[in-house]
Amino acid sequence: MTRRPPRGPAPRAAGALALAGALLTATALPAAASGAARPAVPSIKVVNGETQPVFSRADAVTQTVSVETDVDSDRDGVRDRVQLRIMRPKETERGLKVPTILEPSPYWAGTHDVPMHPVDVDEVQAASRRPVKRDLAEVFPGYYDNYFLPRGYAVADLDSIGTGGSTGCPTSGDRAEQAATKAAVDWLNGRARGWAPDGTPVTATWSTGNVGMIGQSYNGTLPNMAAAGGVAGLKAIVPIAAISSWYDYYRANGGVVAPGGYQGEDLDVLAKAVLTRKNPEVCAKVIDELTATQDRETGDYGKVWAERDYVRDARNVKAAVMVVHGLNDWNVKVKNSVQWWNALKKAGVPRKLWLHQGNHATPFRWRLEEWLRQTHHWFDRWLYGIPNGITAEPRVDIERAPGQWETARDWPVPGTRTVALGLNAGPEGQPGSLSPRPRPGAPQSMVDAGRTRTAEQLLVNEDRADPNRLVYLTPRLDEAVRVNGIPRMSVRASLDGRSPYLTALLVDYGTDTRPTGARVDTGERVCFGQGVPGDDGCTTRQAHRTETAPFKIVTRGWLDARNRHSPSRTEPIAPGREYTFRWDLEPTDYVFKPGHRIGVVILSTDHDYTLRYPAGTRLTVRPGTSRLHLPIAPGATAEAFE
Repeated sequence: MTRRPPRGPAPRAAGALALAGALLTATALPAAASGAARPAVPSIKVVNGETQPVFSRADAVTQTVSVETDVDSDRDGVRDRVQLRIMRPKETERGLKVPTILEPSPYWAGTHDVPMHPVDVDEVQAASRRPVKRDLAEVFPGYYDNYFLPRGYAVADLDSIGTGGSTGCPTSGDRAEQAATKAAVDWLNGRARGWAPDGTPVTATWSTGNVGMIGQSYNGTLPNMAAAGGVAGLKAIVPIAAISSWYDYYRANGGVVAPGGYQGEDLDVLAKAVLTRKNPEVCAKVIDELTATQDRETGDYGKVWAERDYVRDARNVKAAVMVVHGLNDWNVKVKNSVQWWNALKKAGVPRKLWLHQGNHATPFRWRLEEWLRQTHHWFDRWLYGIPNGITAEPRVDIERAPGQWETARDWPVPGTRTVALGLNAGPEGQPGSLSPRPRPGAPQSMVDAGRTRTAEQLLVNEDRADPNRLVYLTPRLDEAVRVNGIPRMSVRASLDGRSPYLTALLVDYGTDTRPTGARVDTGERVCFGQGVPGDDGCTTRQAHRTETAPFKIVTRGWLDARNRHSPSRTEPIAPGREYTFRWDLEPTDYVFKPGHRIGVVILSTDHDYTLRYPAGTRLTVRPGTSRLHLPIAPGATAEAFE
């Protein structure tokens, strides 16, 4: 998860075009009367199904409230309090009642650099890894105050427990953090107590009680938590690159698997990184318990992970959910949003989905106008009850290529079917072939070297045998093949050595220019909201960074072979004995172009993600009986793989 405050004003140049048009008044003129007229109660203005920017950002009222939760995570005998910072139209002082758009976060007060757990597994415990520098420069551009406040919303930031101005201890996603986030919604609905900085009790007399939440990464995970708790008053959330199950952030199918860029991080490391409250030493025991219970030995799904699994509680969600995720995000992996999307669908929750070509990012700066239109309509619909047609639009927006978007009524797209491709031996054994016609062959072996060779290094020279990987390729495609959904592996294999990992990479082989997930500034300034001194309500538009390369890892997946029957149960494996191993790859939506080849690369250790055992484990795969199962969108024919 990116360690940065995921919002806050991006650098904004002076002299950018000001917000076009004069602001409309929000106060109706009093009717003529013989006596003194009573001032009219201010109200919002709605035109064509949209709230209009009739309130002044410059004149906004600000307040800070300490809200009482119903948990005591630091175990000091006093209920934790979370700090809420609010900005609202000044007209709320004269009777205007407004809903609130809230962004909860553990990052508002910054983060600490914390050493990571060792990932090189030796007989003697390896030294801790150095801290990974967290990216505090690329802040998510703040715009809620500039854009939503003038349209009749309060906007608020919340320090999650154990961070900033809050008390309690950070607990990396458990029910205490969930309850603390819920407390802010309760206060906005008159169900929780709050105090001003001077200790004066305060209530949200200006609040309608309707609350929306939005945020990226951890800031989007906290809304997922609150929604899974079924809190009354939480009407809509927009979780961006957010976690739905912490097991699927730090583990995969029984294996200890890192978020991309943060090898060695775990629940305890993250808690230490965001522990920015006063007197942090009171949380030492709580975080020590995280270290003791997170289990980096077996990687099994157990109680500590069940407490951090919101997918199981999707039936409790009362809020409409707009899920947003980058198809190139290897920090919070796509599974977190897809399994949430599927669970919400099963529970009948109103929902939308954006899948884009970025990595761990928000589409605000490269699809600004449509992002604002849809999130504006989303909040207007669910927080104000305005019938604007957003729920009648296609549910899904997919960025097929940089700047090229299409819509669908569902995802995976209706008509998607699963095609099974056999992992067959090639004419000389390796490389092998991928074909809908499986052919039995002699077992093929590789020797694990992932401790010293990265996946990218092991993918090159795919037409040659390599002792440290197995590769299986389709012929060059005659037509485009779109994979959308969850690819799955079924491999008949044996392991002999210390590494228990099986890694599968789905690879697009063919030189092409593709998005990397990163973005670059275009230099174009665009204005989206009301400005104030030091914040002009504008931003610099971005575009996707691309690179020309001979291959791309489309998706990948991992299995701890000892968890071949369940992620909750470790079972020993007999060296050299064949088993059937089944596991999922991360969900994807990707088009393999004509002339390219679809490849599957089998490894054991995945250098940048798994624990790294000493080299030498032998992995032997039986061709013909092993399969890759691809979810193929309508259009491609069976002949595409021949």
